Amino acid sequence: MAFQIVLNVFIAFIWVLLQNSFTIGDFIIGYVIGFGVLYVLQKILPFEFYFRRVKAVLALLWLFIKELFIANIDMVKIVLSPSFKHKPGIVAVPTNLTKKWEISLLSCMVSLTPGTLVMDYSLDSKYIYIHNIDIESRKAMIEDVQNKFEKAILEVRK
Repeated sequence: MAFQIVLNVFIAFIWVLLQNSFTIGDFIIGYVIGFGVLYVLQKILPFEFYFRRVKAVLALLWLFIKELFIANIDMVKIVLSPSFKHKPGIVAVPTNLTKKWEISLLSCMVSLTPGTLVMDYSLDSKYIYIHNIDIESRKAMIEDVQNKFEKAILEVRK
């Protein structure tokens, strides 16, 4: 994937040199041309087109921003409510993530979301223990983490 990105930038620089015009617009046009060349080459050569992974990373980033915004609104509701009728607790969330960077990324995303905090991992890294300020249903929380963050991280890994 990194080689394809470098190759795409190289094609864009070649395009700029051939145009004899060093503007950002020419570079973008060259990048789009390089993008097209790599897209055609992926059908001929046995490599995976890098933009699929870039798209998965952007989707993960968008999901995190959306969940961060929703969690902030939920925290404002909790803080401003006159009575404390919430059920804080710790949930052991099973995970299918195998690589350390994936588990760390999931932990960071969960911990950065207000109202949740990763407290620990199991020794075999099959479970992540998450503290939540308001747990309506343990099953719903587990499904939420697995179907949103974990699924998006697995898409990036593919």
